[in-house]
Amino acid sequence: MKNSKLKALIDLLDDPDNMVYESVEKELLKEDMQIIPALEEKWENSYDENCQDRIENIIRDLHFKKTKTRLKNWIMSKENDLFKGFICIDRFQYPDLNLLNVKYKMEQIKKSVWLEFKDSLTLLEKITILNHFFYNINGFSINHNNLKSPQNCYLNQLLDTKTGNAVSLAILYTILARELGLPVRLTDFPKNPLVAIVDSKIAKKVFGSYSRSDVIFYVNPANKGSITNRKEIDYYLKNNKYLPTDSFAEPASDLLFIRRLLEILRDSFYSAGFIEKSTKISEMIKLFNQVTVRK
Repeated sequence: MKNSKLKALIDLLDDPDNMVYESVEKELLKEDMQIIPALEEKWENSYDENCQDRIENIIRDLHFKKTKTRLKNWIMSKENDLFKGFICIDRFQYPDLNLLNVKYKMEQIKKSVWLEFKDSLTLLEKITILNHFFYNINGFSINHNNLKSPQNCYLNQLLDTKTGNAVSLAILYTILARELGLPVRLTDFPKNPLVAIVDSKIAKKVFGSYSRSDVIFYVNPANKGSITNRKEIDYYLKNNKYLPTDSFAEPASDLLFIRRLLEILRDSFYSAGFIEKSTKISEMIKLFNQVTVRK
């Protein structure tokens, strides 16, 4: 859009006629984030509260449009990097998120764990070290005092407060474990995801060449990293009629867990009375319908 046309449209934002505003808003929302500085300049020079409210709404919608585009690109990408997916959720509430600051905090945790790793350690020993730093040193835990808070769903808040929900904790745990070179994947266990330690060679040595799974053992991020095995998992699933058990015990796509986190965020906003935000999160969730997320 030419600068002259953009300026003309922005100047119409203080027109009292709502039909004029709706027409202007429609045109402006066709544009991208590059028009935000011009909108902000108009806001700063305006003494009309109604005009300022309109500008704030347009800027908010432009940020949301960008967030949806980022999430869509992440969903359709081949890598589906879990960290980038988590950041897409953060961008909804924090469009100006300081990504370097988030990465720095995660790197500090990773470095402290890595310094304790040795090549001679088994996977179980490495997980034990990770658990020690994740739960005992850094104090990550479930936010039982305010479990339905939307803040539990954002990575930057999780790193700052050290509290989240079962899904956000599991995702952060998995990201750190992978960056440390651990072969981990998430499983869609009922109520809270489990982190599966996966290694086909070790699984065959431990369980035999005819083992039906490559999972060696499981970690429960919601319970301070407690470790369990497939026999215990199957017993729980069958006893509570979660069948077939493989659907809940075998690793699932990372896409599924970003979707799960968005579903929690949507419900959290709805419970808190933020219906508009809940509706927007629903729009983001619909983007996952383009792909199969169970595999």
